[in-house]
Amino acid sequence: MMSNATPSRKGMDRAGLYALGCLLLVGTFLALSLVVAKLADSAGAPRLTFLMTAMAGAGIVLGTIGALQHRSMALNRRTLEYAAVAGALFAVPNALAFLAVRHVGAGFISLSFAFPILLTWLLAVWLSLERLRALRLLGVLLGLSGGLVLAAAKAGGAGGAQGWVLLVLAMPLVIALGNIYRTLRWPDGTAPVFLAALMMFGGAVTLLPFVLLLEPGQSLALFTTGAALQLLLVEVAVFSVLYLFYFVLQKLAGPVYLSQIGTVAALVGTLIAVLALGEAPPPNLGLAALLVALGTVLFHRGARAASVPSGARTT
Repeated sequence: MMSNATPSRKGMDRAGLYALGCLLLVGTFLALSLVVAKLADSAGAPRLTFLMTAMAGAGIVLGTIGALQHRSMALNRRTLEYAAVAGALFAVPNALAFLAVRHVGAGFISLSFAFPILLTWLLAVWLSLERLRALRLLGVLLGLSGGLVLAAAKAGGAGGAQGWVLLVLAMPLVIALGNIYRTLRWPDGTAPVFLAALMMFGGAVTLLPFVLLLEPGQSLALFTTGAALQLLLVEVAVFSVLYLFYFVLQKLAGPVYLSQIGTVAALVGTLIAVLALGEAPPPNLGLAALLVALGTVLFHRGARAASVPSGARTT
């Protein structure tokens, strides 16, 4: 029996499944990067130095992949601007996460990544990157409400770490700005793997003065401590996979769809923190998981024809 689906519809379905697969992969690896950060902190690694070195290492890996694939890797004023700005908007929330992880735990930081989706969506609608669609709005609000349920429970029991809780809750705005910037300023004809490498190098350069100021002479600790070095290599691998598919997903599905990785990271990170790191499970975890899952499904159903073809939009 012949299928009633047209080739274009089949192509849309395949693209949707590919985007969903990338979403789940990137969200999971985002949560893993935070777990590795906590383990590195527990192993005595200097936190900002660890993050900066992992970024630089991932940049080298991604740049090598791009060179082996013979991708366009032109360095010009536009791509250098992209490296600097995207790198800074990437480095700031990650640095906050790495610094705060010992105070509020990997689970709570994972939860904070559930919030950028609403801010990204509002910015995208305002900038006409997205049309206002009820189904997507409902999905966004359900996913956000799941994150808020968990965050409220964590903030209520934070004790003396309230300041760190507030700093972590400031991360979503920077992440949302980064999501929009990378779409608006995506250089024409530039491969995602090269832009991922540029962002890694830009983030490492952004952190360098802070490392020199706050952690002078501590870089040797990464290479003289066996556990720290192993975790550094793991983080480089995690970052390489994470941000390669991060840019693939952004080009494929746009900044708002990309920001759903936060809801995936929130659930995966919380589960890992509870099951593997021994952190106390937050209240209402089941309710939050249900809200996030429903929100993701509704948002995915409303994704077709909802956004201007993204990754490539430039100004």
